[in-house]
Formats: sequence, C-alpha cells, structure tokens
Amino acid sequence: MQEVATFRSHKALTLNTFAFTCCFAVWMLNGVLVTFLASNQVFEWSPSQIGWLMGIPVLTGAVFRLPAGILTDKFGGKPIMVLLLFLCALPMFLLSYATSFSQFALCSFGFGLAGSAFSVGIAFTSEWYPRKNQGTALGIFGAGNAGAAGTTLFAPTLLDKFTEGGTNLEGWRTLPICYAGLLIAVAVVFFLLSENKKPASSNKDFVQLLQPLKNIRVWRFGLYYFLVFGCFVAFSQWLVPYFVNVYSMSLVTAGFLVALFSFPSGIIRAFGGWISDRLGARRVMYWVLGSSLAISALLIFPQMEIISPGPGVMAKANGTVKAISSSSMVVGDITYSFVTKSDTSESHNGKMLVWPTKTTWQQPVVKVGDEIQKKQLLAKGVTRIFFQANLWIFVFLAVLLGAIWGIGKAAVYKHIPDYFPEGIGVVGGMVGVLGGLGGFVCPIIFGYLLEWTGLWTSCWMFMMLISTISLVWMHSVIRKMLAARAPEVAHAFDDPGEYFIPSLTVQCPSNMANAELQLSIAKGTTGALEISGCSSWENNKPPEHCRAQCLMAQTKIQPKTNEPP
Repeated sequence: MQEVATFRSHKALTLNTFAFTCCFAVWMLNGVLVTFLASNQVFEWSPSQIGWLMGIPVLTGAVFRLPAGILTDKFGGKPIMVLLLFLCALPMFLLSYATSFSQFALCSFGFGLAGSAFSVGIAFTSEWYPRKNQGTALGIFGAGNAGAAGTTLFAPTLLDKFTEGGTNLEGWRTLPICYAGLLIAVAVVFFLLSENKKPASSNKDFVQLLQPLKNIRVWRFGLYYFLVFGCFVAFSQWLVPYFVNVYSMSLVTAGFLVALFSFPSGIIRAFGGWISDRLGARRVMYWVLGSSLAISALLIFPQMEIISPGPGVMAKANGTVKAISSSSMVVGDITYSFVTKSDTSESHNGKMLVWPTKTTWQQPVVKVGDEIQKKQLLAKGVTRIFFQANLWIFVFLAVLLGAIWGIGKAAVYKHIPDYFPEGIGVVGGMVGVLGGLGGFVCPIIFGYLLEWTGLWTSCWMFMMLISTISLVWMHSVIRKMLAARAPEVAHAFDDPGEYFIPSLTVQCPSNMANAELQLSIAKGTTGALEISGCSSWENNKPPEHCRAQCLMAQTKIQPKTNEPP
C-alpha cells in the first residue's frame, strides 16, 4: 500500500477498471445469448437447462474469486490478470463451435472465470493507493460493473446484425469470437502497459494468507456484499421476466429498462467510494442498508384488486317492492336510492395511479313483488380497492435501489483495507465469493418464492429480509464495540439529556495543555455531545472558541487497540 497516490497509481487504476469492465461484460453474456438462442429455438433447451446456462458463469466467477485473490496477494496483480484474460478467451472462442447443452455448459464454465477478475483488480488497485484514497479508488474500479449494461445494450444489436435480422440464425457464432478477440486485446494491452506490484504479505505461505478468514467480520462483510452485489446481479436477470409478466411489455422494452437498472448502479459505485472516504464506510452502510429496507418495503405490494362487502341499503319499514330502476327502488311508500357501478371502476389501468383507489356501489338483492321486512337488506354494498403498482414508479424505485446498492458495493470494500491491509486479496476474494453466490442463488430463491406465493413481488420480500438482517447485525456489532471501548459513551446514548460522562482528556486548542472535558448527550439531538464543563475554563464559562456542540463521529477518542473502530 503506497503512502501517496501518483501518476503510476492512476495508470494502474485505469487499466484495472478497463480490464474489469470487459470481464464483467463477458461474464454476463449468457443472459443475452442464451435468451436469444432459446427464443429462436436454435437449441431445444428446457427451462431448467436455460437456468443452468445463465447461472454457470456466475457461479464459476464467484467460486474462483477466492483463489484469484490469494494468487494476487502472492504474485501481484499483473501476471494473474493477464493469465486470467487469456484463459477466458479460449473457452469463449470454443463457444462458437458448441452444438449441444453439455458443450455450451462447459464453455460457459470456462469463460465464467472472467467474474473472478474482480478480486484480482481489487487487491491490485489497493496496492497503489494510500488508505485515505482507498474508497474512491476501489469505487472507480468497481464502476466496471457497468460492463453488464454494455452487454445488455449492444449484444442484442450485434446478434441481430450477425444473424441478418434472424434469417441466418447460425450467425450467432460470430458473437463469441468477437468477445474472445476483445479478451485477447485487453490482455495484450494490460501486459504491455501495466507494471506489477506485490503486497507486503507476498512472502507468506498459503496457510498464513488464509488466516483472516477466521475472523467473523469477513463473513459479515460477505453478507452485506451478498445484498448489494449478489442481488444486483440477480435482478439484472430476474427483472426481464418480471417486467414481461407483471407489466405485459415486450422483451426489447424490458431489456432496455433492465439496462437502465444496471448502468447507474455500476457508474455510481465511484461516488460510493468517494463518499465512503469522506463520511466513513460505516455511516454510508447505515444509510445504504436502511434505504434498501425502506425501498424493498415499498416494492412488496403487488398490483392487486380487492373486492369486499361494503355499505348496503336496508329497509326502513315493512312493505312490498313496487319498482326497481338503475339507481333507486320503491318499497311501499318509500323510495330508496343506491349507488350504481360506474364505468371508471374498470378503467384504472389506463391512468397513472400512485395510491390505492376505492370504488363503492350497491347491487339490488330483491325483486319487484317481494315482501320486505324492516331492516331487511335491499341492496348489498360492494367495495373495490385497486392498487396499480404503477410501472414508472416501480422503475424509479428499482433504479434508485440499484444505485444505492452501487454505493453500498464501494462502502463494503472500503472496510477491507482498513481492517485487513495485508490480506486484501484473500478477504476481498472471499467477500466477492459470497456476493457472487448471491447472484447465483437469488434467482433460484426468487423462482421458488414465486411458485409458493404466486406473487412476483415475493422477491422484494426476500430483499427486505436480507436488508433487515444485515442492518440489525451491523448495529448490534457496533454497539458491542462501542460498549467495549467507550462504555461511558455507549450508555449515554441510551439515556440522552441527563447522563454525564465522567471525563474525557483532550488537548486544549487554546493552550495546547491537557484538559478534562465533562460531556453530556444533548436533549432533542441524535447522538450530539455537549460540552458541559472543562478544566481549562475560567469561572466555568467557556471562551468564545469553545462554545460548540460536536457530533460523536467528530470526537477524537483513541481506541484501545490499533484496529480501526
């Protein structure tokens, strides 16, 4: 890890980001190619086979992130990245000759290794930047996720061109050749322009390199990444059938909206790294997990129509039904009016509705000539509640959630250099494995949830669950850490306003001497510390420059260990 970022650092970051963007585009190829081949009946694959072909590259890239990270920690990023690019180019080229499911699956397994380029690039990039710039650098690198949007946008167009508008379906075989050529070209550029840099842990053996994986913190970070990255990858595929089935749109339109979901999430990751450097990764993760929970809760409500009994019309006196019209009836000497069903109750789908709408009407349950008793029901009430789950509101929330997850991806990896500066490749690799596995298993879970509940929005219920678990786990760990290192402050947060911290020794800014501060939690604030006394004050009155409130995050309390709080 360097002390200062230099031109060489920026060059390494540029090359790593470019290579990762291309690898991510390759990694997501089957989402487009398999769909094209299946829909055009080039291969007679069953739905389960289609699912496996889409999932195999994701699974391969996820599983091999750990060994790729270990090798990067051992040998440096340049040889591993170049080797990886060349290795992926071969099965990608052979894919153009595939004629069976097994051949296609084997080649998909091979080029799926491109997904492990992430752990190589993370470890390699980290070596070129100081800790204070790690979040920004890793965020820029992670923006290579936008490669998925590149494949979603351009691969269908290329397939249409190569197959001559579908008249020559065998033309699809040109696309893998183009992708293989891209991988080779990137490998050559990376080999010629990049320079290797090994971490300080490169002299350790493999057993020593794996020691950080015993720390539960690694697996907690993995859960966060399962949500912000794994679920992002899963929805990059799952949203296509979601849009088609729920909103009855064409495959082309659905693909465009999915690209709209994928692209901002990748690009905004750079911003996530920058803001994690400025505000701290933990604070950003609080915001990310809280927002993920809130937006998922908004998306769990499906498009629905509820028909329920409503207020009816009852007879006020005994009598005989003499006449019934479209909006009234005569019983004895009394005329009763009732609300008829309007045409607008069936036409809500043509309007943009944000909130649920309610329509109420009455239907006669008697006929002319019937003898009616007092308080007998004349017309039953019907209430229809309709929730549209408007498409554009859904798209806005989904894109917003994808962008928030993009920020979360950078914040998760900002933690790793802070806690594991000599094990970035190993820890980053394992966190990447868990995140990648999320991209593989989540579509399977979504499918089972859809089958069990019959609701497409059940996938958002699962997102709400994972967000809740992640947020609660993170908060409980932070409370335990705070209680262990600053117990007075930890208890003060539970009883704001009246609880005084015994003392805190700091360096007084006026005379640079040690001074004891008496602090309390200010009433009506959220975690604000108020200076209630200081040994440097004369007559217990604060001078002008000391009159202030300081947020807990800005108070310089040294932890008991060298580990970041």
